[in-house]
Formats: sequence, structure tokens, C-alpha cells
Amino acid sequence: MSQTVYLNGEFLPLHQAQVSVLDRGFIFGDGAYEIIPVYSRHAFRLQQHLQRFAASLTALRLSNPYSNAQWAALVQTLIARQDEADQSIYLHVTRGVAPRDHAFPAGVSPTVFMMSNPLITPSAAQISQGVSCISASDIRWDRCDIKAIALLANVLLRQQAVDAGAVETILFRDDILTEGAASNIFAVRNGVILAPPKDQHMLPGITYDLVLELAAQHSVPVEIGYFASSVIRSADELWITSSTKEVLAIVTLDGQPIANGQPGPLFKRMLGWYQDYKQQVMRHG
Repeated sequence: MSQTVYLNGEFLPLHQAQVSVLDRGFIFGDGAYEIIPVYSRHAFRLQQHLQRFAASLTALRLSNPYSNAQWAALVQTLIARQDEADQSIYLHVTRGVAPRDHAFPAGVSPTVFMMSNPLITPSAAQISQGVSCISASDIRWDRCDIKAIALLANVLLRQQAVDAGAVETILFRDDILTEGAASNIFAVRNGVILAPPKDQHMLPGITYDLVLELAAQHSVPVEIGYFASSVIRSADELWITSSTKEVLAIVTLDGQPIANGQPGPLFKRMLGWYQDYKQQVMRHG
């Protein structure tokens, strides 16, 4: 099958999907998006993703075009129309097509787009050996909790990592850890998992929630708080998490090793718990 996408009420081949150049998503980046991993054709925590999507739309004062039940039905249809069993579903809503003016247009229908791509997860080498990251000042706007499509700052920060041969850029705002350019970050000190809070400077990650749930199930202590870069750089372990990266150990930051420069013991336990959960729960809906 050729790749099928959804645009404004219609499923169609990707090459036939077209959007006006006056769409406010194209002109202003005026819209929100969501990404949902799919395992064995089961969307992972679909309702939580849809709730986060709805929260982003509400924050942008953008009317949600569908109920959660309608979104769920569309997502399941899109999944069924793809070849791959493991997928990455992308939802995208903009304010719609209107003459260029900063103010919200009246009487405009939103543009609704969905597509699916193969789900690319970390390589065996990344999992076993860990990954390298760099750090940078968090130059993004003050509402990072909104999953907005205007991601230029994230793109620039992520490209810094690519240019340095690293996997991700870890962000600090006023010397305090926020998150990665496209991920959440955890640290471990003395057997305690350290995590930034869900405030306006961090996207509330679905995988972030799962890591904390698994920690609670296995009686691993967690501290939620604001952690300075000195604490992060001297941590026993650093982890990166996201829907596509799952859970990875960071073994160097800015060219300096984290602890002994190898994935740590708590990471290995968390990775096992995560993979068990994926096989037992994610792949069965």
C-alpha cells in the first residue's frame, strides 16, 4: 500500500494531500500537534495523548474539531491503512486558511491533518552503550507545555546536537534543567530519580509519566524539583526519554563522562521494566 494520510475529512494518498499557502500553520505556525507511538497496531496511551492534544488546542484558543472518540476512530482507521505494525502517528491542527493578519480570523474552519510513519526506535548499540548529548541555554518561548507546531527554536537546538555528533541537546534555563530539545531528561543521584516538574517550561511527556509509574511500582524513590546544571553534570546517571527514544542512558554530556561513562545500574533496571511493559501492555492495547 502507498502511504495514506488524512486531510480535512478525507483519507487519501500522501502525494495528493495539498494545503493552501494561506493556511495559518504555514504563515504563522498557528497550530498544535501530537505524536502517538503505535506498537503491533495498538496506539500507546491514546486517551492520554488526545487529552494532551486537547490541552494544547485549548491553550491556543483553537477549537478542537473532533471529540476524543472521533479522534480515536480516525487514528485506528489510519493505523489500519498502513503496512507497518509499529508506527508513529502525527496529528496536526491549524487555525485554518485566511488572509494574513495576526488577529484570529472569524468563520474559518481548522485544517486537520494526520499521517503515519514507521516507528523508529533506538538501535541495539544506543541501548547497550548509551548516547552522547550536549547542553545549551533554553532559548524557547515561555509556554513549552503547549505542543505547538512552531518549533524553530527546538529545530535550531536539535541541530546543534547533530552538528556535534550527539543525540540530543539538554536545555537549561537560568542554569536549571528543563528538558531536551525533543525529549524529557531524568537524573539519578544516590539511587533517587530526579525529574523536573511539569511546569510551563516542559512538555508533559507521556513516556515521562510511564517512567515515574514504573519507578513507583518498583519502589524507586523519586524527587521532583528544579535542579541546577552542577547537579545534573555530577549525577550518577542521566536518562533521555520520549515516545521514539523510549529510555536511553546518556553517558557523556558536552564531551565529559557521566560517572564512569557507561549506562548505570538503575537505567538497566528501568530499561528492563520498560521493555517488559512494552511487550505485555503496549503491544496488546
